[in-house]
Amino acid sequence: MMSEEALRGSKTIEESRKKTQRRVAKFLTELKAYSFKNGGLGLSDVKLTVVSRDGYRVAMDVHRRVLSEKSRFFAEKLSQRREKGVSHTVEISECDDVEVYVETVVLMYCDDLKKRLIGENVTKVLALLKVSAAIMFDAGISSCLEYLEAVPWSEDEEEIVVSHLSQLELDGTMTEVLQRVSSEPSTSARSDGILLNLLSGVLQAKDDKARREMKTLFSRLLREDSFDDDNRFDVSKDTLYHLCHRCLSSLFLCLSEATAIDGSRRDRGVLMAEIAREADNLQWIVDILIEKRMANDFVKLWADQRELAELHSKIPTMYRYEISRITAQLCIAIGRGNILVGKESRFSLLATWLEALYDDFGWMRSASKSVDKKLVEDGLSHTILTLSMRQQQAILLKWFDRFLNKGDDCPNIQRAFEVWWRRAFIRQYTDAEDSSQLQITVCSYPS
Repeated sequence: MMSEEALRGSKTIEESRKKTQRRVAKFLTELKAYSFKNGGLGLSDVKLTVVSRDGYRVAMDVHRRVLSEKSRFFAEKLSQRREKGVSHTVEISECDDVEVYVETVVLMYCDDLKKRLIGENVTKVLALLKVSAAIMFDAGISSCLEYLEAVPWSEDEEEIVVSHLSQLELDGTMTEVLQRVSSEPSTSARSDGILLNLLSGVLQAKDDKARREMKTLFSRLLREDSFDDDNRFDVSKDTLYHLCHRCLSSLFLCLSEATAIDGSRRDRGVLMAEIAREADNLQWIVDILIEKRMANDFVKLWADQRELAELHSKIPTMYRYEISRITAQLCIAIGRGNILVGKESRFSLLATWLEALYDDFGWMRSASKSVDKKLVEDGLSHTILTLSMRQQQAILLKWFDRFLNKGDDCPNIQRAFEVWWRRAFIRQYTDAEDSSQLQITVCSYPS
């Protein structure tokens, strides 16, 4: 006895076969109608049989004149027998799709192939194209190509179309079809120019909603590029750092103007919105740098912005806290091992921006839903613990005093403090160069 699963499989095959038979019957009826309409063809003089790989057979009464005129394949096969009134039998075996083969024969009788293809799907037309190419049905080939050139494709269909056309090797006839997906070979300089213009456009967008949407789109597209090892197109480091410097310059100008707001004709609200936008722009570029593993140089660049940090301290926290998110980004990436820079650069980063991060943390935590408090605290802890013991001590003792006075408005890096404590007073690796200099005092950051 057959199992239930085998029975279901058998029923599915049977149903599929019945559907195919119904569609084939419809095509054969259509074929008879075309033959009747073209009464000048006379009686059929060719018995054409198409056989599938599994033995399914379809026989058609067709006309040698039509087959010979429309198909170079049939013209060659039927050229050996030219006697009038003699009926010929032609059998084509092991067809991939009998239904498509029958429909292709019907197309040979059709006066307006383009109209006949309207409403068909891309997959069906590709199948018709394959058979038309096999039997050298030139009118069918050109009509299918015209259809494919005119209709939109989904992304899945796009891959299928390109694959099928490359397999068929139709010489220059498919060039127009592929124009929508093929472009001239581009140089890296040309690609960089296009990307620079696009990314600059996003950074300068006047509509905030559109800018956010485009940032999300480009982040996703550039991330997809990084997963494709064979992809030759990618944003260059020079392009990204050019944008970084541009953002830093804009941010510096905004902060300079904000600190002299009394003498400026600019509206404070407008100016502060510009500061937030420029900081957000820089965060986006830094995200891309981190994703592309190109952010090492930016750590030093950001650490060197001492004038910017000085200006930052002179404007209200509610307007400037977005700038401190850049420092948080870098600490998170360093803490995860996604940025590899020397100890001097790591310490310089904190020496320049850690106080600003402390001052802005309360606002960052409450005003920005996208800030993960624990993520920032973990990143900061891990970054501090990569420094020398002397530098850890200086930073963590100052944090200790600040945390006792500020509480939740200060990052909670107790974990880093615990690790430093054990290193300093429990494990005490005596071969550490500066271990003898440890002392419990509140001091400025050592250089």
